[in-house]
Amino acid sequence: MEINVLIVISLSLMLIPFAKPQGGLKTGFYSSTCPKAEAIVRSTVEAHFKDDPTVAAGLLRLHFHDCFVEGCDGSILIKGKSAEITALANLGLRGFEVIDDAKTQLEALCPGVVSCADILALAARDSVDLSDGPNWPVPTGRRDGRVSLASKVSSLPSPLDSVDTQRSKFAAKGLDDKDLVTLSGAHTIGQTDCRFFRYRLYNFTATGNSDPSLSQSALAQFQSLCPKNTDGTERVALDIDSPTKFDVNYFKNVRDGNGVLESDQRLWGDPTTQKIVRNYAGTFRGLLGLRFDFEFKNSMIQMSSIEVKTGTQGEIRKVCSMIN
Repeated sequence: MEINVLIVISLSLMLIPFAKPQGGLKTGFYSSTCPKAEAIVRSTVEAHFKDDPTVAAGLLRLHFHDCFVEGCDGSILIKGKSAEITALANLGLRGFEVIDDAKTQLEALCPGVVSCADILALAARDSVDLSDGPNWPVPTGRRDGRVSLASKVSSLPSPLDSVDTQRSKFAAKGLDDKDLVTLSGAHTIGQTDCRFFRYRLYNFTATGNSDPSLSQSALAQFQSLCPKNTDGTERVALDIDSPTKFDVNYFKNVRDGNGVLESDQRLWGDPTTQKIVRNYAGTFRGLLGLRFDFEFKNSMIQMSSIEVKTGTQGEIRKVCSMIN
């Protein structure tokens, strides 16, 4: 039986096309100009991960927020009074110290060669791998942007978004429904504040009721973790069952009415996205989790190629938090 299952898995994965680099990126971009670049990023992420495994989710989220505003150009890393980082949607972003650490080492070894945008893309991949998720070759060659404005973050998906709104925001970046559901699966690791979903527990429609899409067990659990009359800064894992392990439990939670964020749980209410969630959550349809791992690689390569700057566009920042 096990052999038959493995044969099915192998044949199924062979039928799925692997995403190709886009936008002028290529794997091994630094092979001659800074051969140790990827190894340095990896060792840096590993060191920080060893001290705090939750930094993995922070780096993955940081890359996602970077790519959806101005493209994957490291603009989220820039500091300033009106920079992206100051927007409400970017509240709680973390992992900046990991990128800065890697950049400092790379500038000492290969000055002016490796972009902050590429460091972030590589660090996101390494974070997934270290969390027992898939590994994949990251196409590199991004250059850093010179624009970072909080006023442009409206393109970021929100925890309050309906599926149609999420779909529209993803489509605007060249991503489809499968990418939407697959990339949402990144919530298999990480945490959020109670204030971002507590309204679902106590006052969903301003009449004192709870979100009916929540299972009763999840409602009781979330209410115990997020008391009604606090400042809402309590932290809750987005995947209660395995908060630091990159797996398919997120999809099982959505299927069972245990999704933390409203935008996640809404994926079950739409026929198209529900089918994708069901495929990932099912033991056989999900190919023992390998289907999600494979598709996540593809969607990450697609997302990491959004509106990239290459060639002579942008710059290679000396310090990631400021324009040259």
